[in-house]
Parts: sequence; structure tokens; C-alpha cells
Amino acid sequence: MSYRIEQNKLLSQLKTTRAHSLDICKPLKTEDHVLQPMANVSPPKWHLAHTTWFFEQLVLLPYLKDYKEYHPDFSFLFNSYYNTLGERTLRADRGFMSRPTVEEVHSYRQYADEKLTQLFNQELPQDVLSIIEIGINHEQQHQELLVYDLKYILGFQPTFPAYGDRFIAPNESTESEWVTVEPGLYDIGTTGDSFSYDNEGPRHKNYLHGAKLRSTLIKNGEFLEFIKDGGYKNHDLWLSEGWDFINEQSISSPLYWHQVDGAWKTYTLRGLENVNPDAPVQHISLYEAAAFADWAGYRLPTEFEWEIAANQFKWGSLWEWTQSAYLPYPGYKKAPGALGEYNAKFMLNQNVLRGSSVATPKGHARKTYRNFFHASCRWIFSGFRLASDLK
Repeated sequence: MSYRIEQNKLLSQLKTTRAHSLDICKPLKTEDHVLQPMANVSPPKWHLAHTTWFFEQLVLLPYLKDYKEYHPDFSFLFNSYYNTLGERTLRADRGFMSRPTVEEVHSYRQYADEKLTQLFNQELPQDVLSIIEIGINHEQQHQELLVYDLKYILGFQPTFPAYGDRFIAPNESTESEWVTVEPGLYDIGTTGDSFSYDNEGPRHKNYLHGAKLRSTLIKNGEFLEFIKDGGYKNHDLWLSEGWDFINEQSISSPLYWHQVDGAWKTYTLRGLENVNPDAPVQHISLYEAAAFADWAGYRLPTEFEWEIAANQFKWGSLWEWTQSAYLPYPGYKKAPGALGEYNAKFMLNQNVLRGSSVATPKGHARKTYRNFFHASCRWIFSGFRLASDLK
């Protein structure tokens, strides 16, 4: 780490982040906090507890003298995937936990927050502040996942209940241009002068053969043309794995789309609405993005092309699929212990998404950020832009 963390500034950021998680959950009812309609979706209650568990296990227990765990069962109940930190409940079983109650999870958060404030009453070394900074960013990641998950929970209710007028991707510009990435050798990855995850470095050289990237994301109206032209029925457009996926899952439109009396509707957090042709198409898998690109005569950008071009177009509406596999950069070394499990062990069978979305917390986005999901994932806030080779 080549930058210095200011303790008072970090405490302010910590308090803001912890409050934001609760703010996201304010429109929810108690019953909404406990549902898990699919394995990838975690109950909102679990997110609130897990992000607190992270601070308890990695900050409070090792660094606050005489700290007493809130509850001996919580380490087992709210560990996610950290083998270093012990046994845990299966991910798919998180929705079976009616206990602890939502009320007790809130008490757990309050207890940990008070102890974190107590910890900040002393001057903390940079290595401890660094772990707290990771914890803040970890909670911000879960805040975004929390939005994905609560939308899935509400969006699969038979009455399509509204959450509120938040986390809605704005319309794309009607003017679309092409941004050029000239052939050449480029520096890729973080400079290390502010917070970044370990998978964003080391900074390294990457030769790009040149490309053009569209300045806007693909819109619903454009994707409707793909559907009308039989895009979901033309095997020639699809990656083999993608073709198997959409047929096994009977997929013929983006997630949350429904045909009602011959018209396309979609569930947004405002409820069920007409598909807006000018909004970016959202909640599609990499398979669907790649099939559309093939149909349109283009391809998806690589993550490196995206990073170099990012200063020349607007981003932040939706995470954008790239054709790049999620792999370590040259010279990458996994951190020891639990923090080494944060990113490194997922560097297989995932694809990189770049940018950010309307659900990304303020200050959490940067152009070197490497988000990653399996190509089949659709509940995430994902879209895409087109690219092509230079002629």
C-alpha cells in the first residue's frame, strides 16, 4: 500500500457505510428480510449480519482488547466462504434461519458499531486501518448485492410489490458514437495510490491490437429487435454452453420481462412497468450479451479495451460484461490468511464485468475495478456495450 489512511476520515466513512446498509433495508417489511428464493440470493437479514461478522472476526476480535463475541453461534451462521475462519452454514440454507430474528441482527450491528467506535479511541497502526478499509469496501459490495437480492425477492412475488423509486437505470443517450483504442502497449491495473482490491494489480503492460467501443449501452428497444428476429431461437448466434443454458432454463427474454396481453412488461423496483425502449437492457447473462453482439455483427470488449477507453464514455449505469475471463494479473500473489480467500480462489470459470451500476455505493466505483460473475448470472445489474476490431 503506497498511500496513508487518515484515521478520522476512515471512521467517518465507516459510520456512513454502516448507516447505508440500514437505509437500503428501510422500505422492506420484516418478512422480506428472511426470504431466499434461489441459492445465489441471500436474505437481507443475512447481509446485515454477515457484514457485521466480518468486522467482528477480522477487526474486533484481534485488535480490541477484551472484546467479547456478541454470540458464539454467529461465527458459524454468518461466515460466507472463509475456510480460514471455520465452519459455516451452506449458502443455499441461509433462508431457513428464522433465528436470530431481524431485531437481534440489528442489536448485533449496534453492538459491533459501538465496539468499533471504541476501537477508534486509540491511535491505530496503518495495517489495522487497512483491514478496516477492506471491511468498509466489503460492506459496500454487499450493499450492492443486497439491492440485487431484494429485487429478486420482490420481483418474484406474484403481486410485484414496489420497493421505491431508487436504483433505476436512467435512459441511454439517443446519440451513439464509437470510441477508438489505438493499437499499442498500455499500462493496465491500479497505480496503488488509493484503495483497490488485490485483483486490480499488479499494474502491468498489455498490448492491445486496437478496437472501437460503442459510447452507449445496448437499449431495451434494440434488444427487442433481437427477440423479434428470433435471436433466442437461432443456435448459430450462441456459445454452446449458452445455448444449452437458455434451453434448459426455457429463457426467451431478459430476467424480469413478462408478456402481458401481447405487450412487454418488466419488473423494476417501482413495480411492473412497460419496457422502456430507451433504458439500457438489464439483467442478462453473458451468454445473451454475446449472442446479441454476434447478431449485430460485433463482439464484446475485452476488460483491457474497456479500461483504456473508459475515460471517453459515460459509465456507471450498469455493470458491463466483457469477454475476458477472470484470471490473475501477471505477478499476482495471494494474500495470506482469510483475506487471501477474498478474490483469489474465484479465479476460474468467471467473467469480468467493468464499470459500476446504479446500485454501486457512492465512492466505490473506479475504472480498474474487476467485478466477476459466472456467465449464467442474470439477477445482477448487468448490461453491455458493443466492440469491434479496427479495420
